[in-house]
Amino acid sequence: MNVLNDAIVAVNDVFWSYFLIPLLIILAVYFTLRSGIVQLRLLPEMFRVIRSAPGIAPDGQREISSFQAFAVSAASRVGTGNIVGVATAIVLGGPGAVFWMWAMAALVGSAAFVESTLAQLYKVRTSTGFRGGPAYYMKYGLESRWMGVLFAVVITVTFSLVFNTVQANSITSAVSASVGALGGSPGLLLSTVIGLALAGLTALVIFGGIRRIAHVAQGLVPLMAILYILIGLYVVVVNIGELPRVVGDIFASAFGVREFVAGGVGTAIVQGMRRGMFSNEAGLGSAPNAGATASVSHPAKQGLVQTLGVYFDTWLVCSVTAFIVLLGDPDFGGEPGVQVTQNALEANLGEWAIHALTVILFLLAFTSVLGNYYYGETNLLFLDSTPRHMTYFRYAVLAAVFLGSVAPLTLVWSLADVFMGVMATVNLLALAPLSATAFRLLADYSRQLRNGLDPQFTLSKMPQLRNVECWGPASGALPEDVQRSEGEAPSDPGLDAADRERAAEEETGRERSDGDEGPEEEGPREP
Repeated sequence: MNVLNDAIVAVNDVFWSYFLIPLLIILAVYFTLRSGIVQLRLLPEMFRVIRSAPGIAPDGQREISSFQAFAVSAASRVGTGNIVGVATAIVLGGPGAVFWMWAMAALVGSAAFVESTLAQLYKVRTSTGFRGGPAYYMKYGLESRWMGVLFAVVITVTFSLVFNTVQANSITSAVSASVGALGGSPGLLLSTVIGLALAGLTALVIFGGIRRIAHVAQGLVPLMAILYILIGLYVVVVNIGELPRVVGDIFASAFGVREFVAGGVGTAIVQGMRRGMFSNEAGLGSAPNAGATASVSHPAKQGLVQTLGVYFDTWLVCSVTAFIVLLGDPDFGGEPGVQVTQNALEANLGEWAIHALTVILFLLAFTSVLGNYYYGETNLLFLDSTPRHMTYFRYAVLAAVFLGSVAPLTLVWSLADVFMGVMATVNLLALAPLSATAFRLLADYSRQLRNGLDPQFTLSKMPQLRNVECWGPASGALPEDVQRSEGEAPSDPGLDAADRERAAEEETGRERSDGDEGPEEEGPREP
């Protein structure tokens, strides 16, 4: 087993260091320049659109909102990768890995924008809401079904089975550590009980559909993330005198001469970027599956929301873990994992912190299981919508959760890197030619913002697009040759007729609200 694991690790190191990381950096730099640094330029807009209200579905229920889609993707992002993955990156790559995680998030936010915008554009409506993701924009945007099938198979296996096994194992490790700290004897019996309980909780949710997953994630993710952040901030406050040293260690390890000579810089870069992708998933092709479910007025809105998710995950939650570990004693020995963070919390705050982290990790990893399941469900439906097969798939997910709780998983993290690398490669190769469409959508969005509008999109704005199902022309759209009212200021030529009319109406409303007298009666509009 060790020989197989060592072989996989060696292949991973070559594949990530010499192919995937350079490919991701090149494309992320191109996306950043081509979009005018959208991931930073429209940061305030991200906070505005995440509060957008959803529409009403044909069955009378509310659609998935921008925030709920954000919560589903955060449910997958915020979990083992933030607590276990960051600690592992520090153990293997040193403090410098933290800097490269930060830098990677700033750069690949552009890739997150592109992939989620495309997922919104090429989404489809089903009886339970919207579905979409890379498999859909590969099939409908690139018109390459085989590529979509390949991606759908890889993400289904990776997230719903492999990653969920990792999440369940991390929960068991954390609970076992707490039981051991209390004087108990963790073993196979405890692991079996945890596995059965976790599988049962998972079954209650995944048989309820995306709306139930969204509601669970919407409640649990913010609560647990805020609690974890508060604990991290408390660690920083009580160790405020050590903070300059820790920050200095991060930058010195990232760029230090000693590390450069010893090859430590390269290790820090690889570990930081690899664990950063596992955590924030930008460019990986997973978050767009959640982003496509939202009901929004413009595809670019979910591109912005999911970009914000990258920052929330890496700059905030991952940074909390990094400071917890580095403000304790990072040289804990043993296998890297959740115990590193638990030991660091115990060193900083005492034994009670071990149990607090266990509760937080349990709930965050559990919501990750749900988010990972949904990614698999979406892509399995792309492959085969037979209800019987979906039931088999759900039982397979429950089996993976149980097995992850009771089995040693020294090989799973290495296999996760393999599948994650294949996923990212297929997705990035699809984003390269499709990104031009995302940038045209961004240009349309920016034009409407400059004219004081809440951006809206219909297919009439880009009639050259093919295979787009959910963005047909709005009913009652105004003809292109609509005339301006007398005295109306010329509008931006980049806006279509409907946008110009909407801008005029909003401007008229603002003028009325500013006047002292009541509204004047309008004369008939010229045809």
